[in-house]
Amino acid sequence: MGASAVLVFAVPASPLAQPWPVIGGNAISAFAGVFCAHLFGSPHVAAGFAVGLAILAMSLTRSLHPPGGAAALTAVIGGETIEALGYSFVFLPIVFNAVCLVIVGVLYHRISGHYYPHQARSIGAQAIPQHEPTAPHSDDIEAALRDLGEAFDIGKDDLELIVRQVEFHAARRRRKTIHRSFLSSRKAR
Repeated sequence: MGASAVLVFAVPASPLAQPWPVIGGNAISAFAGVFCAHLFGSPHVAAGFAVGLAILAMSLTRSLHPPGGAAALTAVIGGETIEALGYSFVFLPIVFNAVCLVIVGVLYHRISGHYYPHQARSIGAQAIPQHEPTAPHSDDIEAALRDLGEAFDIGKDDLELIVRQVEFHAARRRRKTIHRSFLSSRKAR
């Protein structure tokens, strides 16, 4: 749960730190670990299958949470105590601790003035004149990130690349709209 706590408290805006991935990802992974431990018997074989199955299951359920891999692995190599718990390992300690972590995360972020679970929020941006859009500069992206006051699980360079791709697709869409309008006006003649 330590790595889950790092995500919840240090990068609460990350998709990997949201309640469903924290709770669901850890639970699904622990289940995969217990299942593989029972299925294969040998921890040497079960460990790889458990983590692989956990990643697949988390991906399919949109609950990807990297620390879940540790929950799967713990179910396999955790020793006699974990083995004795069987499938109850999924609920106590894994789900119980994940739910407690999310609750404490919500309380902590409310007290500290942040949003958790993450919600994209407007910061009261001012209206921009309706003319050809101005491409943002990397300094603009840096300023916007400062305005939001959150830690995001994306680098400035990657964010800038996404913004550039959005601009490209928006410009392409505008050109298609203008072209269709032009064709429609020609047909009307």
